[in-house]
Amino acid sequence: MSQTSFSADWLNQFSDPYAVLGLAIAADDRRILKRYRTVAKILHPDMPGNSEPPIKELATQLLARLVNPAYQQLKQEKERSETLATLRFRVRRFNQEEPLLPQSASARQLLQVPPHAIEMFYEQAVAHLAELQFQPLDQFEAITRQLNELNLVYLYLKMGEPIFREKRTGIVATGQTKSPVSPSPVETAQAASSYARRHYQRAQVYIHNANWSPAIAELRDAIRLEPDKGEYHSLLAKVYLMQNLTGMAKVHFRQALKLNPQDPLALEYVSRLKLVLDQPKPVVSSATISKSAGNKLFGLFTRKP
Repeated sequence: MSQTSFSADWLNQFSDPYAVLGLAIAADDRRILKRYRTVAKILHPDMPGNSEPPIKELATQLLARLVNPAYQQLKQEKERSETLATLRFRVRRFNQEEPLLPQSASARQLLQVPPHAIEMFYEQAVAHLAELQFQPLDQFEAITRQLNELNLVYLYLKMGEPIFREKRTGIVATGQTKSPVSPSPVETAQAASSYARRHYQRAQVYIHNANWSPAIAELRDAIRLEPDKGEYHSLLAKVYLMQNLTGMAKVHFRQALKLNPQDPLALEYVSRLKLVLDQPKPVVSSATISKSAGNKLFGLFTRKP
């Protein structure tokens, strides 16, 4: 990367401020500030590694023309929301024009990760790349491109979902970050339940504001992660009903009552929709079957000729 690299066209390639700073999309205020301070310290002209004139100039240009503007875009909630909207628009446009074909290994791997493990893999991959991004400085361009792809794939996989921002413990410290690993079965089950609940809670917010389409998307994702939760089915049924999709509503009300015959929301609509519920088949014990078979067999031997 030479000084002549800082043309307008070159700078426009790094329009994702999260990638420029080495941050995950869900980063909160504290994480953004902490990462910015870390990067600004690395790029400070008085740092021992920046003593050579070409390196010092490169560090100064990166800080002034990319890092500082990126931080300005992310330090306030309003600007973050606008940035996220722009990135999502870009993902939707890419999705309409051509299939998403990332070049970096981490982004390709993220496309193959099961839904319940997306968040964990993505966060670990971003933290891993962030450690390499500015050390040495000539890695910035390649690593930032990888981070940009990773963010686009993440937003593609989360298309239609609000980004759930949480208070976190900060970015992973240097030396503690590990390459992305597959979660254990216990972690997988716990993550699925946790993420499903988040989808359900976000759906409730959308329903409160009468935003039916995103509510449906959230509840479908919740059911995909935890298909045996009756309350997810009954709430989805109600949303379908609000959109006059009575047939779909009936399907999910029936499923809710199948999973939980006492589901209050589903029971509320049973009579209103004139739902005909499947009657459970009587359970026949093995003892009864044996007795019945024995009686038939006994009858064969006692029948008169």
